[in-house]
Amino acid sequence: MIRALEDTRSGALTVRAAAKINLHLGVGAPREDGFHPLDTVYHAVSLYDDVSVAPAQEWTVETALAAYLEGVELPGPGENIVDAVGRLLDPTGDRAAAVRIGKSIPVAGGMAGGSADAAAAMVALDRLWDLRTPDDELLRLAAELGSDVPFALLGGTARGQGRGELVTPVADHGDYAWVLVPSERGLSTPEVYRRFDALFPDASPEPPSPTRVLEALSYGDAGRLAIALRNDLEPAALDLRPDLVGVLERGEAEGALRGIVSGSGPTCAFLCESHESAQTVADAMTGAGQLALLALGPVAGAHVVEVL
Repeated sequence: MIRALEDTRSGALTVRAAAKINLHLGVGAPREDGFHPLDTVYHAVSLYDDVSVAPAQEWTVETALAAYLEGVELPGPGENIVDAVGRLLDPTGDRAAAVRIGKSIPVAGGMAGGSADAAAAMVALDRLWDLRTPDDELLRLAAELGSDVPFALLGGTARGQGRGELVTPVADHGDYAWVLVPSERGLSTPEVYRRFDALFPDASPEPPSPTRVLEALSYGDAGRLAIALRNDLEPAALDLRPDLVGVLERGEAEGALRGIVSGSGPTCAFLCESHESAQTVADAMTGAGQLALLALGPVAGAHVVEVL
């Protein structure tokens, strides 16, 4: 699940974690605890955040943004999800680290960038501090941080149930090419869920099953998968952001097999027939004034990429 090198106890290291797309996002009516039951299929794609940690006398977190993220609002001191990871792994506060987050995943974009940061920080700090936490315990702790964090540890393609935190790998025999179109303005996940509740007051307490997506994945066929893609939050996201309708229509008109809002949005994800087709779609979207990022999936979960 989590790949690491043998000895990172004394030096700095960098851990990479991937963005996700929900190939299927079935949403049920809110439970008594306020969470919506989900039945989803997560898919990790090759857009990454890197979390670097180094020994230090005091806890610090800094963030470096990719050029296309410049200007986004960042959490204040002590409010980053990585700060929460530090407190979770070291409740006594006896340990410290200098943490640097290199962000390329859109912020508030429906691609679980914060969850990727949390997963990468968990692996990095566990190695830096030589905690040697078993994988199943890391997954349990990850679920305390957020519904998407366990999948960010796992990567690949997996089914998520409960509120998304109960993850099980699924058979995926494909290699898929995506074009990702972020938005300059993010969407609040709680706001999207509130709009979902308003639009679908009679939603079933049981979320729809991902049967069609799982079947498509078993064939590894992009065309089958395109037909099966489903996101129950998409109507709510489009209701809040009608401009996204035009983005989805343009991507499909330029040759994508299917466009879908990623998670709670506003990033739009376009599944393409091939890498060459994805490049054509990306070029066309760029020519139309959209930022378009190429990505492949599935890719690995949080893993060490550098040890100093």
